Amino acid sequence: MKQPNARRFFSLLLIALALFAVASAQKKTVILATTTSTQDSGLLDALIPIFEKKTGYFVKTIAVGSGQAMVMGQRGEADFLLVHSPDAERKFVSEGYGINPRLIMHNDFLIVGPREDPAKIKNSKSAAEAFKTIAGAKALFLSRADNSGTHSKEMSIWRAAGIDPEKGKWYQQTGLGMGQTLNIASEKQGYTLTDRGTYLSLKKNLKLTILVEGDALLRNIYHGIQVNPAKWPRVNAAGGKALADFMVSKEAQEIIRTFGVDRFGSPLFFPGAGKKEEEWGK
Repeated sequence: MKQPNARRFFSLLLIALALFAVASAQKKTVILATTTSTQDSGLLDALIPIFEKKTGYFVKTIAVGSGQAMVMGQRGEADFLLVHSPDAERKFVSEGYGINPRLIMHNDFLIVGPREDPAKIKNSKSAAEAFKTIAGAKALFLSRADNSGTHSKEMSIWRAAGIDPEKGKWYQQTGLGMGQTLNIASEKQGYTLTDRGTYLSLKKNLKLTILVEGDALLRNIYHGIQVNPAKWPRVNAAGGKALADFMVSKEAQEIIRTFGVDRFGSPLFFPGAGKKEEEWGK
């Protein structure tokens, strides 16, 4: 009679140990929901291994649009967000889903297109003027249309231009990330809006050139936001904070400052920790 009980006890012990191991592994895993631009540019490949080595955490990166990353945060499916959609971010934090937003880095958006520039936007005085010219010429424009930070920025430029592009056949939606959208624009020889980092990292394989840049409307600011553990107790709060602290550390900011210089002659991003948004570009 005692032997079955011993076997049952041993089985329960194994289950308990397995559950403990799973729980321990979960505590050491940090889920990072971020944009395709940080992934496609290769920046995370430079940052994450250093963080993992220093802290012992394992980072599970999920690269989606900023909007989808924040949806993950709203559901408690991520621990830390690295996103670039300021209006949506403010709403995310004000509704209690995120805490401690911190400026991590910035670069800018570009309007790129075929070298021949069929719509003749090269000398446009602003991004809105360039978009208006593209629409007037009915030139092919590729939109990510994925609720990303880039897509949000694109739509704000169309609004500034006073145009609803979705009414035109010349306006095509990819529903894909930045790298894939750039490749499609290159293949079809159309225009698109891109962040500088992803464009420069893929430039050698693209038949696209920078046509409009420097407009204040094209600023591209990345924030890090911890998902609120008070809203979602299962969130790895310690891991999310550790990753947030690392992103604004001197070590990580120096990596951001120099990333891309050796390959492209200029950085893909600029460090922003400790700065205010009005200091962008300084």
